Amino acid sequence: MAEPYFYRVASNPVSIDYGELNVLFAGESQTRPGHRIGPRVYDFYLMHHVLSGKGSFQCGDDVYTVEAGQTFLIEPERLVRYAADDDEPWHYRWVAFAGERAAALPASAGLSAARPIADTGGNRRVPVLYRRILETFRNAGAFAHLRAAGYLHLLFAEYGEARKNGRETLRQGKESERLTQQIIHYLSTQYAEPVTIESMAESLGYNRAYLSRLFKAHTGMTPMSFLLRLRIDKARQLLRDRSELTIEQVASSAGFRDPLYFSKQFRRVYGQSPTAYRDSLREDDV
Repeated sequence: MAEPYFYRVASNPVSIDYGELNVLFAGESQTRPGHRIGPRVYDFYLMHHVLSGKGSFQCGDDVYTVEAGQTFLIEPERLVRYAADDDEPWHYRWVAFAGERAAALPASAGLSAARPIADTGGNRRVPVLYRRILETFRNAGAFAHLRAAGYLHLLFAEYGEARKNGRETLRQGKESERLTQQIIHYLSTQYAEPVTIESMAESLGYNRAYLSRLFKAHTGMTPMSFLLRLRIDKARQLLRDRSELTIEQVASSAGFRDPLYFSKQFRRVYGQSPTAYRDSLREDDV
C-alpha cells in the first residue's frame, strides 16, 4: 500500500536574521507522483535528503537522478528545478540555512553547484538529524536556533565522512558516463590480466566502492560481473576461431587461471561445456 501524501514544515521560532549562520526552516514530505518545483531561485541554501522513492534535480544544464540515501544541494541564486518520479515519488526531508558562514559548511563536505549530490547510502544518522532539526523547531524552545545549528554541523560531519569513505554521488551526467566508459575500456583491454576491483580503482584514482556503485547504476551489473561476461565471450570467440588451442589455452587467453572454473562459468552462461560447444561447431560444418 502506497504511503499517504503529506507535507509538514516548521520555521526557526527564535530568529530569522541570517547573521553568521542560521537554520531557517526544516520540513518533510511524501510527494505526489510527478510533483514539480521550479524553475526558481532561492536566496538561501536548501538541502533535500531522499528517504525513499526517487526524482530528478536540475541545476543549470546538469540533470541528476536522485534516489534513496542521496541528498541534493541548492545554492543561493542558482536556477533549479526538481520533480518527483511518476512511478516512485520521493519521500524527503529538507533544511534551509543562510549566513556569512553558510557557504563553508557544504564546501567542507565537497558539495557545491558543480557537485551538488551527496550519497550517504544506508547511513541512519543523516535522516535522523534532519528530523531532529524539524522537531526542534516544532517544539519552539528558547534555544531552538542553537540546537538546530548544532544538528546542522553534525549533519555536515556525516556528509564529510561519507565523502572521505568514498560514498559519493552516482552522478547521472557527463562525468559519470565518462567514468563508466573508462571502466569499460580498462576491463576490455585488461581482461586477460589478473584484474581486481582494487587494482582498477587505484589505476583510475577512485574509491573501489564508489566505482562499483556508479558502474552498476549505469550498466545494471558490477564491474566484476561485467569482466566475467567479457572473459566468457572472449573465450567463446577463441573456441570458434582458434581450433588449434586447447581448452586450457583458451581459458588462459581469456583471463581464467583455473580451467575448471572457466568450464563451470561457460556452462552457466551457454548451457554446455566449452568442449561440447566446440564439438557442436564442428558438427555444423559437416
